[in-house]
Amino acid sequence: MSSYVSCITGKPSQLSIEALTDCQLLVFTYETLQSLYRQSQHWERFGRLLAEYLSIGLEERMVGLLMLSPEERYHQLLESNKQKILERIPQHYIANYLGITPVSLSRIRNRIHKK
Repeated sequence: MSSYVSCITGKPSQLSIEALTDCQLLVFTYETLQSLYRQSQHWERFGRLLAEYLSIGLEERMVGLLMLSPEERYHQLLESNKQKILERIPQHYIANYLGITPVSLSRIRNRIHKK
């Protein structure tokens, strides 16, 4: 995992990334990735697709935070393909991801369960 902007600019990341569960990673430097891009059109295509995927994710996240209410963001998260993740991580991390407090998330969850 890495900050994509940090890789491209060579500047330190403003974010930290922490694994919340055990995982396995394939690790290589950004220079190695750049070398692969130069060697093969397949790797270059991989890089373009990765950049597109990241761009879509960022725009969806921004739109959600700007245009949706916290309850709508929570509903959207529940309807996404992230169900297994939601089952494994503490609620305060989910609240943080939604841009709300854990107390607000608890209230939203209670309203949804009462319906």
